Amino acid sequence: MAPSIAESPKADVVVPVKTDTVETKPKIRRAIDEEGGTTTASFPNYLPIWDHSEKYPPLEPFTHTEHGLDADPSFSDLLGPGSKIQKLTPTTGSEVTGVQLSKLSSKGKDQLALLVAQRKVVAFRDQDLASLPIQDALDFGGYFGRHHIHPTSGAPDGYPQIHLVHRKGNKGEQDAFFAEKNSTVAWHSDVTYEQQPPGTTFLYILDTPEVGGDTAFVNQVEAYNRLSPAIKERLHGLKAVHSGFEQAEFSRQRGGVVRRDPVKNEHPIVRTHPATGEKALFVNGGFTRSIVGLKKEESDALLGFLLNHIGRGIDYQARVRWAPGTVVVWDNRVTAHSAIVDWTTGERRHLARITPQAERPYETPYVPEE
Repeated sequence: MAPSIAESPKADVVVPVKTDTVETKPKIRRAIDEEGGTTTASFPNYLPIWDHSEKYPPLEPFTHTEHGLDADPSFSDLLGPGSKIQKLTPTTGSEVTGVQLSKLSSKGKDQLALLVAQRKVVAFRDQDLASLPIQDALDFGGYFGRHHIHPTSGAPDGYPQIHLVHRKGNKGEQDAFFAEKNSTVAWHSDVTYEQQPPGTTFLYILDTPEVGGDTAFVNQVEAYNRLSPAIKERLHGLKAVHSGFEQAEFSRQRGGVVRRDPVKNEHPIVRTHPATGEKALFVNGGFTRSIVGLKKEESDALLGFLLNHIGRGIDYQARVRWAPGTVVVWDNRVTAHSAIVDWTTGERRHLARITPQAERPYETPYVPEE
């Protein structure tokens, strides 16, 4: 059966086609069933399900509105009396208290988009987003772009637009991981294989270990700025292939879902942010496979250099420690991130991501430095 889009009052809500037939029974996996029908999760309504009968059509292009473009740089509607903002590092990341994101006006949301574009990642403490009805949280996030439905991840029942991160760290799980790797670091930008990857992105905590499970972020603008003029000039005009096929195959091999046929797209290696005008490297170890027009050895060498440069840039990286009520907002266009899987206590790490898509990546001409 070919997938179709059903009529819906919300333009970005795509209703899946159910594939349950006499020959093919739907297979639904629920995290709560795997916990014996009861759970210690603080937000059981956010426990993931994986429904093999859900299939979505290919994503269609849409016109994205960049809300940070004309935002007031004084941030007067975002950072009002009683709020406090503190930098995590000189170039990358800030932490904000005294602001309730869910209560922001349209102007405040515009200024949020600009602040996050400038600081790359901002942690907001003492937020109520997780306690709101899920649809209210989606309505808030939908201001920033069309909701992305992840092709392989678990989601809350009835809300496929929410991407869930759910893990109980234990020593056996970590030992199995370290049998193949020396570190859990896996720098990536989310779903960059899409034609219009995400922009202003929201991740909020539901359960977190007392210690461990932080998230690291790297500033791709600063990574670009550190390159020599000759390398910058050479990178301009180059495109790289970003692929979702490997992610889909990994899910299939584990018996997971693939809600939408995988895609690959070519994006410029140097991307321009529409609100700040800054140029950023737009490659990541999760989804960038090769550089268009180069031989394999050439592509591997140049891409390897860029990924190593990004990964080792400790002076343009920031680390966010999770705490109850934390919402982390980052600009996926100019950052990469990695979860740090370093706890073995069996405590639950459970987060929800709202992932608004943005414009198709583009670059502006290289301007030689004076």
